[in-house]
Amino acid sequence: MELKSLIDQPGKLPTMPKVVQKLIESFSSEDVSVDEIAKQLAADPALSAKLLRLANSAYFHVSRTVGTVDDALWMLGFVMVRNLVLGNGMVAAFRHVPGLDLRQFWRYNLYTACVSRWLAASAGENGDMVFTLAMLHGIGQLQMHVGMPKAMAPLDRQMHVLDAKRAALEKSTFGFHYGEVSAELAKLWNFPPFLIDALSDIPQPLTQHGFSESAAWVHLGAWRARVEVLSMSDEAIVASYPGAVGERLGVDPGWVPVLAGDAAGSTAMPMPSIKTLTDGLDAMLD
Repeated sequence: MELKSLIDQPGKLPTMPKVVQKLIESFSSEDVSVDEIAKQLAADPALSAKLLRLANSAYFHVSRTVGTVDDALWMLGFVMVRNLVLGNGMVAAFRHVPGLDLRQFWRYNLYTACVSRWLAASAGENGDMVFTLAMLHGIGQLQMHVGMPKAMAPLDRQMHVLDAKRAALEKSTFGFHYGEVSAELAKLWNFPPFLIDALSDIPQPLTQHGFSESAAWVHLGAWRARVEVLSMSDEAIVASYPGAVGERLGVDPGWVPVLAGDAAGSTAMPMPSIKTLTDGLDAMLD
């Protein structure tokens, strides 16, 4: 199946709630009405309840209870509220995906987002936008399983869907990989060009024209998430570390305790545990 044909299947494309569509539009709109979006969120009791539960989680360390959507927007900021609603919308849109352990997949996706945000923020970059990119980066994998399940089944038997080499296998088999599918979906939903390009580059951030730091942060975050979700051994952790990507970003490998011993003179601050980084946000997966 060609990439265009995979995306051109209206009956097999995820359906987004109206408020999520509005939030997607906000990426490209300079005059987005935050008040209007707040009203739409508040008008959806289930979504509002989920947002407030997430906003009050340990992840954000808020100083007082977040009791309304307006409070959430004021205390967390529009971009992070948008991230939480988008993430929840993506999980809801892909409820049934043949051949995938969705619980494991979304856990990996959430871990990737939280690690990528921490890495980018530690380097003085915009962590919230990297979080957005990371939450979206795996949707192409879901769409491939929904749109071409029979073609994906042999690949799933050959290699785990979260394996770092998976994109290369898909590219050699189909002529495209999940990152490119994610980018096409983002294009269909009118995401801004910089996000579309970055989604395509995440699996191989050093081999594309025009290096994207955001894509590289997510690539590094995905590696750390994979380590956790697949329970990799210390030997496998060291062997699979994307050192070239880390070096391009100027990241001291000492942020990973297992690698600290190999980083001579490391002054890196170790990353908090995955549990600490994601505490409370697992509610997004419900």
